[in-house]
Amino acid sequence: MRIIPIASGKGGVGKSLLAANLSIALAQAGKDVVLVDLDLGASNLHLTLGFPAPKNGIGTFLSGARNDFEELIHRTDYPNLRFIAGDAEIPGLANLNAKQKAGLARRLLSLEADYLILDLGAGSGSNILDFFLLSGRGIVITAPTLTATLNAYLFLKNVVFRLMWDSFKPRSRARAILDGLRKDGGSLQRAYVPEILGRVAEADPVSRAAFDIRMSRFAPRLVMNMLEDPKDADKAQKIRRSCKEYLGMDLEHMGILYRDDLQDIALGSRIPIIRYKPQSILSQAIYRIADKLISTEDYTDDFLDPEYLDDSYGAANSEAEIDFESKIGYVEELLQSGVLTVGDLIETVRMQQFELTQLRKENQLVKLKLTRALAQGYKV
Repeated sequence: MRIIPIASGKGGVGKSLLAANLSIALAQAGKDVVLVDLDLGASNLHLTLGFPAPKNGIGTFLSGARNDFEELIHRTDYPNLRFIAGDAEIPGLANLNAKQKAGLARRLLSLEADYLILDLGAGSGSNILDFFLLSGRGIVITAPTLTATLNAYLFLKNVVFRLMWDSFKPRSRARAILDGLRKDGGSLQRAYVPEILGRVAEADPVSRAAFDIRMSRFAPRLVMNMLEDPKDADKAQKIRRSCKEYLGMDLEHMGILYRDDLQDIALGSRIPIIRYKPQSILSQAIYRIADKLISTEDYTDDFLDPEYLDDSYGAANSEAEIDFESKIGYVEELLQSGVLTVGDLIETVRMQQFELTQLRKENQLVKLKLTRALAQGYKV
């Protein structure tokens, strides 16, 4: 079973959109898929999936109301796709203890399927990090805005620190180094992974070797969502460079998704975009990501090859150009057919200009904060 946790550094970047529609695409390709809503405390994946509000979910299982985990696995309208809801209405669900987390992970890993898709919550809470690390090949989805890309990088930074913490045994010299950094939040923020690992290698080579083994199996993947322009795809390279320089790790680029107003209509109708408009640019991009997953099933070691990773970014940039041309062609077709008037197009452009102005203000504020932080000697 291939486990694909899907996470994001911040909310609102399309995590549930990707999880639901990617699961359907894989199921349509004949793969046996289980989709799990692990956005504990804010579970609403069933809305994106177009599934009725389920009576039983992970919350009822963890609360002890249901002991049979199989009862939580619901059949959907899509052949080959099963769904496990989260149950957001049960208080305290977002704060699992170690026993609950281990028990839930054990149940999930015992499922029989080709793909297990985990829709995780936004942010870098311990539950999210631990479920993301159930696989070394999780997906981080982000958007081209400065805040989204920064949060994607910070999420991956927290994942690497979680890997270090799990690799260093209690009372080891390596754990003492990490404990010292954690007690001083400023030191932890300023430090970067290669520097810490250098200190660990000198003080505790056994712990460093244990971390290196775990890190060698960790190769997360990136999806860039909400593109407006092909140049937006370049933001992925910035995340990659930061990860390589400050975290000592690399990322594979799985693909790009353009912003599409049809998604809002589909969500309002509780119909996944891949069913609502399967020929749309957004749907086709999701199918493309599913094809990449399927095509690499038998090549488990190739993701570590630098040339392969470089090619993934080149392919994503080409996809951004091709999809943009298709998007422009679609608008021209609507204008010629009369479905879209010039007035409608002008209004759409005005709205996009307003949104871009708001995003620029947001980016300027973040840049100001970063400049002040860097002036004080902090490293992101």
